This record gives sequence, structure tokens and C-alpha cells, in this order.
Amino acid sequence: MDPAIKRTLKTFNHCLIPFFDPRRFVAAVAALPWFLRDWARYARTPGAEPIRLRDLYPQLHDKIAATPFDAHYFHMGCWAARRIAAARPERHVDVGGQAIFVGLLSAFVPTTFVDIRPLGADLPDLACEAGSVLELPYGDGTVRSLSCLHVPEHIGLGRYGDPLDPLGTRKAAAELSRVLAPGGDLYFALPVGAPRLCFNAHRVHSPAQVLEMLPGLEPVEFSCVDDGGRYRENADPALVADADYACGLFRFRKPGR
Repeated sequence: MDPAIKRTLKTFNHCLIPFFDPRRFVAAVAALPWFLRDWARYARTPGAEPIRLRDLYPQLHDKIAATPFDAHYFHMGCWAARRIAAARPERHVDVGGQAIFVGLLSAFVPTTFVDIRPLGADLPDLACEAGSVLELPYGDGTVRSLSCLHVPEHIGLGRYGDPLDPLGTRKAAAELSRVLAPGGDLYFALPVGAPRLCFNAHRVHSPAQVLEMLPGLEPVEFSCVDDGGRYRENADPALVADADYACGLFRFRKPGR
């Protein structure tokens, strides 16, 4: 299929999903017979609890052959956590990432989570602060271990209540570079491939554009998740330069000590 037609169909599908997902509807209808059959069988099983109509909670999409997962977020979280664990920083700061990532990360390194939507969690070694990636609550060169994972591509599109700005991703990258300490590490992830704007969800940048956004930092590693969902460690950026929606996993270091 022509890539332009494929992308148009994908866009049409994404526009429909928030209102009506025909795939989930068809799957639910197909699953109803086994749900009703299991209901009847369970009710006849010795020792079974009463099944009351008001307590029914049909789950019709989980009888599948393999456990599903989001390849970007799964591999990205594992990639960052393994490297942060190996580096053993005194404290790590994550900006706008997944709540479950920072919660698990705090189990082995004290972690501060910064987001425009404060996280109302109370865990040992997890501090939660309100703040914007465009104006972080840190002085110049003060954060030695920093991550911003699958966040920069959203900045400036208004999706999360942030101000509209075509330069949002670049400004976020500049702010992260500002607060990173000399000798410190930045773990930076976002969609990579053929550059485009998917309003108002995200932007896709080429790996070369990402490197250009952070001129004051030294690239230490590039890994990625390709269009097929495969994790590629220490990959050639050219592998995903023309991808549709890959995930670039960049590790940068600020020169100095």
C-alpha cells in the first residue's frame, strides 16, 4: 500500500477511536457467547459465589494468545531504568514521564518527579513537584541525572494545557540542557522518523534534528524501537531516519565535571 494512503487511513482511524472503535465493538460482540457460557458454567460449579446482575463486570477483550504491551513505553522504561540503576546517582529527576516509571525507579534511587500536573503519590524516596519542562525549578547546571521520556514531542501543542508554540520541543530540549550539570546524564526519548506534525498529539523528529536540538551535549548512546516494535540497542540512527513512528532513545552527557 502506498505510504501516503496508509498514513491517511491511520489518521482516519485515530480520529474515530475516541468516539467509536469498531474493532473493540466487533471483538466484544464475538466474545459475548463465551462470556454467557462461562457465566452459566461458573454458576453451576460447586462452591461458586452468587452472581448478581448488579455486580456483573464483563471483560470481553482479554482472551488473547500473548500479553499485549506498548513497545515504545515498555522498552523505553526498561532502557532508562537499567542505565540509571548502573549509574547509581545520588538523586534522579524525571520530567513529565510515566507515573509507574518514577514509582518503580524510586525503589532503587531517590527520585524527583516534575510535571505540570502534580502527581499525588506518597512513596518513600519519591518527591513530586509542580513544574514545567519550559521553566524547570532548578538552577543552571544543578541536576546530575535527568530524564524526559516520550514528553518533548508534545510540548507546544496544547494537549496537556501547555501554551501553543511551534518551537515547544526545541525549547524543552534547551531547558533540559540548561539545568543538566557538567558531567551529568540526560536520558531523552521521543518519536523519530520522517519529520511531521500529528496535531495535537505529537511531533516526529529525525534523529539528526534531535542531535541539533542539544548542541551543548555529547551524544553517548542511541538505541531505538523500530516501526516493528523491535528494540535495537546501540543502533545506527540511519536505521530509523525514515521510519513512520519509531522511538529514539538518546543518552547525552554535558561536558565537564
